[in-house]
Amino acid sequence: MQTVTVSPKFQIVIPKLIRDALHLRPGQKLKIMEFDGRIELIPDRTISELHGFLKGINTDFIREGDRP
Repeated sequence: MQTVTVSPKFQIVIPKLIRDALHLRPGQKLKIMEFDGRIELIPDRTISELHGFLKGINTDFIREGDRP
């Protein structure tokens, strides 16, 4: 866990380690929300960036039998 400082203009710098891990780019939009007393930043991804993120997921669907 890394610590950041809030500037007088309420700005923060996201540490490079986190920027690199999340593949953040300058100008990229982030969703921000308060949850359970903490701040969460969620990268806003385009459809093309999401392509393949579910690769390998089990898509088998077991249906219930017909009911009498």
